[in-house]
Amino acid sequence: MTGFPRYAIYFAAGSDSALSRFGAELLGYDAYTGDELPFPRETVDVAPDWRDISADPRKYGFHGTLKAPMALAPGRTEAELAAACVAFACKARSIPMIRPVVDSISGFIAVIPAEPVDALEELAADCVRDFDSFRAALTAEDRARRRPEKLSERQRDYLDRWGYPYVMEEFRFHMTLTGRLDSERRGPILQMLRTRFAPLRLDTLAIDRLTLFKQDDAKARFRIIGEWALAS
Repeated sequence: MTGFPRYAIYFAAGSDSALSRFGAELLGYDAYTGDELPFPRETVDVAPDWRDISADPRKYGFHGTLKAPMALAPGRTEAELAAACVAFACKARSIPMIRPVVDSISGFIAVIPAEPVDALEELAADCVRDFDSFRAALTAEDRARRRPEKLSERQRDYLDRWGYPYVMEEFRFHMTLTGRLDSERRGPILQMLRTRFAPLRLDTLAIDRLTLFKQDDAKARFRIIGEWALAS
C-alpha cells in the first residue's frame, strides 16, 4: 500500500469564505483548523445517520480535486512540493469561473459547475501533469483498490499513467458533501442541501487558488498546510 504521509492538491475556497463554512459545517470538520464541528440540525432531521452519510468526504475535508492524493516519490520532499505549488500559482492563466450548483454526481451529492468550463478542465489537466513527478508509483495493492475491472479502458490507462482514473477527459470537478446514496434516499437529502446552499447566493465561483492538503497516516484526516492564489 502507498506510504504516508500523503499529499493532495485541491481547490478550497478560503478559510473566511461562506462556501468553506457551508462545506465544513455539513461535513462536521474544518480542514483549515482541524476542528470538529457540530452538524446543522436540519441534516440530522432529514437523515439521522448523517454522520455515516458524510463520513467519506469528511476524511478529505471540503474541496475540489485538482491532483488526487499521493505519497511522495523517493527523494522528493514536502518543501519541494510546496515550492512547486508556488511556481505553478505564479504562472499567469485564465482563472476559471463556474456557476456552482448542488446536484447529484455518480450517486453522491456535491457542489459542481452547472456547465463545463474549459479553463477549469485545463487547470486540472495542468495540475495532473505538472505535479506528477512528485507522485510515488502505485503499488499493486493500490491499483487493485481502484477496481480496474470496473473502469473503462481509458480510465485504466489514466490510472496506470497518472495514478488516478478520473483525469483529463474523465475529470469532473466536484466538492463532495455525501457518500453514495441509494436513489430513494437521494431526493430528500438533495433538497435539504440545496435549501441550505441557496442563502449563500453564490452565482459565480472563481477557482482562483491552489491548496495543499496533507494526511499524516491512514487514520488521519487531511489538513490544509498551504494555499496560494493563482496569478491571472
